[in-house]
Amino acid sequence: MNAVVQAKAESRHLLSGNEAVARAAWEAGVRVAAAYPGTPATEILENIALYPDIYSEWSVNEKVAVEVAIGASLAGSRALAAMKHVGMNVASDAFMTQSLAGVVGGLVIVVADDVGLSSSQNEQDSRYWGRFGHMPILEPADSQEAYDMVKRAFDLSEEYEVPVIVRMTTRVCHVKAMVEFDGERVEHRAAGFQKNPQRWVMTPANAKPRLPLMHERDRKFRELSETIDLNIVFPGGDRRIGFVTAGPAFMHVRETFPNAPVLKLGFSCPPPLDKIRAFAGQVDTLVVVEETELLLETEIRAAGIAVRGKDVLPRFGELAPSVLRPAIKPLLGEPWEVPKRAQASVFPRPPTMCASCPHLGPYFALSHIRNLNIIGDIGCYTLGAGHPWNALDTCTCMGASLSMAHGMDKGRGESDEKKHIVAVIGDSTFLHMGMQGLLNMIYNRGNVTVLLLDNRSVGMTGGQENPGTGEDLHGLPAPRVDFAKLVEGLGVRPERIRMVDPYELPTIVKLVREETKMEEPSVIITNRPCSLTDRFERLQPYVVIDDQCTGCGNCIDLGCPAIFVARRETVTAKSGKSKELVFARIDANTCTGCHMCVETCAPEAIVQPQPQNRVIRIQPHA
Repeated sequence: MNAVVQAKAESRHLLSGNEAVARAAWEAGVRVAAAYPGTPATEILENIALYPDIYSEWSVNEKVAVEVAIGASLAGSRALAAMKHVGMNVASDAFMTQSLAGVVGGLVIVVADDVGLSSSQNEQDSRYWGRFGHMPILEPADSQEAYDMVKRAFDLSEEYEVPVIVRMTTRVCHVKAMVEFDGERVEHRAAGFQKNPQRWVMTPANAKPRLPLMHERDRKFRELSETIDLNIVFPGGDRRIGFVTAGPAFMHVRETFPNAPVLKLGFSCPPPLDKIRAFAGQVDTLVVVEETELLLETEIRAAGIAVRGKDVLPRFGELAPSVLRPAIKPLLGEPWEVPKRAQASVFPRPPTMCASCPHLGPYFALSHIRNLNIIGDIGCYTLGAGHPWNALDTCTCMGASLSMAHGMDKGRGESDEKKHIVAVIGDSTFLHMGMQGLLNMIYNRGNVTVLLLDNRSVGMTGGQENPGTGEDLHGLPAPRVDFAKLVEGLGVRPERIRMVDPYELPTIVKLVREETKMEEPSVIITNRPCSLTDRFERLQPYVVIDDQCTGCGNCIDLGCPAIFVARRETVTAKSGKSKELVFARIDANTCTGCHMCVETCAPEAIVQPQPQNRVIRIQPHA
């Protein structure tokens, strides 16, 4: 068992913020935890799953995860739901109403904002949900505070009968720091669900009487924010400027201006406006440092307090010392010139798919078929937009490909009349939010070809399980979705459901060409596992026979990172036209023997050597 799981009270450990949240949830007596994988929050549930006292699950999406947690709360158990920032959009329908109805057992929603867009399609500020949903927000600055505040959040949730948001960011989630544990697990007995339709059945008649109670709770939280020990003033000797900040931005401020007074808001919603006003009176200039929107700044200014903020600071990205210093120094009358640094030439390394990735075949096919509009989705297959495939035209959010493709079909412009529309979606994303789009397409008689890329994992976030993998969060056998039966149940005619091995390139090219010509919805389902999971079987690597390679470069077009250009030659024909030949090689340490490249090679220059009496060492995948 993990050493952190076995650790006793009054011990210190080096933990990421995600690991600290898991330990805190266990100590707080959480009985149910649910999440959907999403960077930077994925490891929260993966670590919670190590604690046998907590029931934990990968839910099919974030809305379901929050609803599972709500159900456990109504039964009297402490519950936690975790997600990344875009997951809050999916989950909001549930917690917006539950904030009005209230909770019984403590309910904490941990959201991880990807400040800086390390692995996300937008940079969303989840602090708005606290204001929008009338819920308090706690903002830890490091792993120790993540541990402390999660435990505190459960106490607040039960005292005020409201869900509590703990807002993390990528820096807190993934950076490790020393965490001191102060307790063992404290069990909280679940009394069971107490029937009360007037409270729990949120019809308009029942919801309206809850509104005054919610606003009275808001008033109590405003009073609490003025006195709670999570909002701390750090005095400083240089009072020319003072900062109001929260979360990891506090660390950046203290590092950049160690002598300046700082009001750190651990309980940031609602903000302690009286405390801020008093703090502002002690400094010459008050500056709000917040990631990312000018939310707190707007509230402070609306209270009649003079403040600076996004007029000098950016509204995007992390506010690191390299950003704070040149922005704040001029306010002190100290112009700052960015120091000149030596420019290092770094070889570009654009993201690409892995060797033997089952998505390589479908994108190879799409890149060789003309007159397609290809609507993408969120997953590893989003990389199909890049070189050498250039085979993805849109990517918006989880599950959007099918609905957007249907809309593009119905809203065709004149230039699209002869084009076929293809939607690309992965197995986990299809189960997360794509099924509804396919059902809508069938119901409304759309005409889209769907590529359902089943690699039996949530590959984008590290190979987690989903209802299509046959295993649960703990690696135990679980019912596995039959995608062919599922899409047939949604209304796709059996004749238009095609199963294909994505490694068989001629077959998949043929199927895509056939199905895009059909005047009705069709679904092509691939069936190879992600090459980074234990389900993938690695075989002996291939090699290129030099004297048989013609330099056609077809294997390079596959996009497999195990294949690289060894040399280029330019030849001139008798007609005077020049042609570049590209001669390939295969990295034996990367190749896993999937044979896709063999399908592209007409002269049969790519072969698998006869096994020899030696060990073939393949580097483990990161």
